[in-house]
Amino acid sequence: MSDLDRLDATRVRATVDRLRSRVAARFAGRGIEKVAGRLGELVAEMEGATPEINRRLRRTRIACRALAALVLVVTVIALGLALRDALGREDGVDWLPLIESTVNDVVFAALALWFLYSFPDRLQRGRLLALLHRLRSLAHVIDMHQLAKDPERLRADYRGTAQSLDPGLSATEMVHYLEYCSELLSLVGKAAALVAEESQDALVLDAVGDIETLTTSLSRKIWQKISMLNQGARPA
Repeated sequence: MSDLDRLDATRVRATVDRLRSRVAARFAGRGIEKVAGRLGELVAEMEGATPEINRRLRRTRIACRALAALVLVVTVIALGLALRDALGREDGVDWLPLIESTVNDVVFAALALWFLYSFPDRLQRGRLLALLHRLRSLAHVIDMHQLAKDPERLRADYRGTAQSLDPGLSATEMVHYLEYCSELLSLVGKAAALVAEESQDALVLDAVGDIETLTTSLSRKIWQKISMLNQGARPA
């Protein structure tokens, strides 16, 4: 498989680490640096845990397939014995109890087989959905950091109130801050795409799509603010 056919967790983590270094160089000690660090931890966790989790998943799948084969063999043997006993009776075959017993055995065996075959996939789905929930929460945390960065505050005729929050940023610093928030949101989307590399489950893929839509929408709001700041800077 080519490097261009699959998203590489190692390179995503390296990109997150570089972004964290850039954030720390300008905004050391601020919340956005901690958010970048948290995103790096999540991607590193995905990178390190995926091989071990895949090994456990393979072992679980093999065990479930073995149990499913055992259930199938036991069911066939039980049906064969029931049929032999019914045919061996001297007073003739009573078909109604035989059919009822066969149907019950087949139904219970089918339920057991379905559970065993789907258990590894449901186990993986639960883990991936939990990880996607953490990424979605992180996207909202990034959005909270950019909410108070209002370009209107930098207008010459701006008049604040007693409840107005001062971000303590110049116009240039605010542009950098908002650009970093947008990049973090983009990397949250890439981290979600890494999850999609590990599963073709419909629920997981839907959750990944929702996160990508969310991060794109939040980033669009940020770039509207950046556009306002750039327009305000040109006359100056």
